[in-house]
Amino acid sequence: MTQFELSREHEEFRRTVRDFADATIRPHVAEWDRSHHFPTDVVQRMGDLGLFGLTAPEEYGGAGLDAADGPFTSLCLAIEELGRVDQSLGITLEAGVGLGINPILTFGTAEQKETWLPDLVAGRRLAAFGLTEPGAGSDASATRTKAVLENGEWVINGAKQFITNSGSDITSLVTVTARTGVSESGRPEISTILVPSGTPGFVAEAAYDKLGWNISDTHPLTFTDCRVPEANLVGERGRGYAQFLAILDDGRVAIAALAVGLIQACVDLCVEYSLERQTMGGPIGRKQGVAFQVADLEVMLHASRLLTYRAAAMKDRMMEAASGGGAGPSVKQFKQAASVAKLYTSESAVTATRIATQVFGGYGFMEEYPVARFYRDAKILEIGEGTSEVQRMLIARGLGLPVE
Repeated sequence: MTQFELSREHEEFRRTVRDFADATIRPHVAEWDRSHHFPTDVVQRMGDLGLFGLTAPEEYGGAGLDAADGPFTSLCLAIEELGRVDQSLGITLEAGVGLGINPILTFGTAEQKETWLPDLVAGRRLAAFGLTEPGAGSDASATRTKAVLENGEWVINGAKQFITNSGSDITSLVTVTARTGVSESGRPEISTILVPSGTPGFVAEAAYDKLGWNISDTHPLTFTDCRVPEANLVGERGRGYAQFLAILDDGRVAIAALAVGLIQACVDLCVEYSLERQTMGGPIGRKQGVAFQVADLEVMLHASRLLTYRAAAMKDRMMEAASGGGAGPSVKQFKQAASVAKLYTSESAVTATRIATQVFGGYGFMEEYPVARFYRDAKILEIGEGTSEVQRMLIARGLGLPVE
């Protein structure tokens, strides 16, 4: 597979996920959005389809794909196709793998992997990543949640916010970043700790009433003298922030894939509507004012998709190189590609939904039409997994500029 072409296997996999989304999600998504319903059964059917195990090895029930097979690209394709029908279930998969499974798979102990991964990889359970805090936002190093080691247990106190997959009926754990001391340089020591659902002192508060992503499970979390075993530390003590940054790079590409799915939906909806809607003796698609806007959507779609696939292919080649498959892109190159893809696609998605709403006119303002839901869903793409401002800062730094 090159950076810009999908293999036959990838195209077949895309069709499988597309058929699933069209048959299983599309008929119900409007009602689920209105009622803020999290369809647990559908999420578990996504697991039955193997979507949560695309990047996991066979020993934990995953697909066991070789790096050369492009497992990360497969995950991005699945997110894109789900996002084309519903952004909420797309982010459920993205967070379930990228923020739920990946920290354990990448940094967990053998015991942690054996305990938690089989159910997570199978989609029977979900996991979340508790990073963002009320006073920290994009400055993850400003974490205030604390974990103190007492008699072989971590005692956690603090709060997290905007945490996806953290309070559903099938959520099994949250991986939490917390201050565990002070480093030799005097900076806060940030570590990552597993907190199982149901642990005394850990509460997933009432779900948010959000602008969009209404089907997604999102909660604030509180920890009050919450005790977990010392063995629940994930990775090396004091390396939690660095671990998070590594996980986040993958997440930015996955968010880009979600944005690509949204732009594709806008193109599909606008083409169909522009051929059906009649005015002044013909379809509105014959008017340049409409046709040119739809053409702009198509350009944004192609550019966004290529940037996303390129970054995903770079990740797969890095994995292949790490397993002895020759030279691959550097971490720096991948970070830059991830930020470029995330920035361009997320901002294009917001623009695409605005254009689509305009093409639909008054009907685009009505909740009975999908463009209204996509319009609401789009904005968070510019915020989650690093805001547009953060991406611009990272891209500028990648160019050697000393931006703060």
